[in-house]
Amino acid sequence: MSGAAGTVRAAGIDRLGSAGEIHCLDLPRPRCGPGQVLLRVSAVAVNHVDTFVRSGTYPTVLHFPLAVGRDAVGIIEQTGDGVEGFSVGQRAWTNSLGFAGRPGATAELVAVDAERAYPLPAGVDPVVAAAALHPCATAALAVHRHGAVGRGESVYIAGGAGNVGSAAIVLAARHGARVLASAAAGDAACCRGLGAETVVDYRDEGVAARLREAAPGGIDVQIETSGRNDLEAAVGLAAPRGRIVVLAGPESAPVLPVGKLYMRDASVLGFAISNATVGELAQAAATVNTMLSERSWEPRHIRRLAFADAGRAHGDLEAGNVRGTRIVLLPEAAG
Repeated sequence: MSGAAGTVRAAGIDRLGSAGEIHCLDLPRPRCGPGQVLLRVSAVAVNHVDTFVRSGTYPTVLHFPLAVGRDAVGIIEQTGDGVEGFSVGQRAWTNSLGFAGRPGATAELVAVDAERAYPLPAGVDPVVAAAALHPCATAALAVHRHGAVGRGESVYIAGGAGNVGSAAIVLAARHGARVLASAAAGDAACCRGLGAETVVDYRDEGVAARLREAAPGGIDVQIETSGRNDLEAAVGLAAPRGRIVVLAGPESAPVLPVGKLYMRDASVLGFAISNATVGELAQAAATVNTMLSERSWEPRHIRRLAFADAGRAHGDLEAGNVRGTRIVLLPEAAG
């Protein structure tokens, strides 16, 4: 995949719309401005949030034509004036592209603000890294920033076998929390292996009773990654001053029992990683790099496709055909 002179090849859109709007583009070769690095892209992740941006469900500033995608791993080809800590030939990654006026990731070259770029640890497979960035950074923000998980607290992770949920189990357990999780029965052993003390089958009618038995004083932090968002049950399980962290689709509209929430001094916190500050993203990046270096968490299933398959990847995500699998796009056709 190579563009004409003065251009780079990309996969992107000319307007908001369905996955079918994504097509191959020739974009002007990006200029590496002051405070930026020029990244030759090796691998790009495909995330649900990318489909929200592409469709307009998540409103943000976009400049068309736009390469789709936010998470990219690559090699630094140039550094701009004032950039420190990066050098040509260094491997790096970013998870801030394709929204808020910034160029998208699915392109041969992309200019990245250096404050939103992070070194890739030595020996880490760029495809594995690209697949891990979004779920791991999201989990780090959920556990440390928004959930403020403390040592010895009880933490319930709904959807513990998913990519965000499984990363959250590892992070909460490493922080000294007592971790409870829900998952399908076949994934219970995996969740326990990651650090969950108690795993309940989310299809079991007795889920709430089992969780109360495991945490009789209530659950201090609940991290909802499954998308079910049963706030009635969550508030009923909350410990005094418990925190319920919601990672929901933009169209989710559960009922909140305000009276019970009030009586428990509990709180519901929703967050989207797109709204994280530069400082919060940097803190999450440090956690991501530690987990990548130690291989303490990685996605279980990765599907490799070519940049030209970006539209198909978006369509498969929206159709629910890739549950539990991370899609990574490569500049050249996948083998």
